[in-house]
Amino acid sequence: MSDTHDNPEMVNGRYTSFSAFFPFYLREHAIPATRYWHFVGTVLAPLVLIWALATQTWWALLLVPVTGYFFAWVSHAFIERNKPATFTYPLWSLIGDYKMFWLWVTGRLDAELEKAGVTDHPHARQGA
Repeated sequence: MSDTHDNPEMVNGRYTSFSAFFPFYLREHAIPATRYWHFVGTVLAPLVLIWALATQTWWALLLVPVTGYFFAWVSHAFIERNKPATFTYPLWSLIGDYKMFWLWVTGRLDAELEKAGVTDHPHARQGA
């Protein structure tokens, strides 16, 4: 699937639905190490949230987005070498991250990556 302006699920170069966005999201995470670093943040952020609420350490709530995004953004900068989708699609990226994690935990991520064309992506062969 092409991510061009000819895509009927895009308007002015932007995705109009999460279902159209998600394959793009997966392609932006073609290198397995990028996904693994995302998963670190995906797990840590809710744990920090629970800890901050349970201990009433209110300043630690500021650490929730930091832990969630730090690992993802570093992996995009130094591993995948692309711009995080968060900057253009903040909510869909957050949903996509948890969906990608859930697919991985349930053993269904490989099939979704293949559907999205990630297995044929040149980056997918690096770090596999």
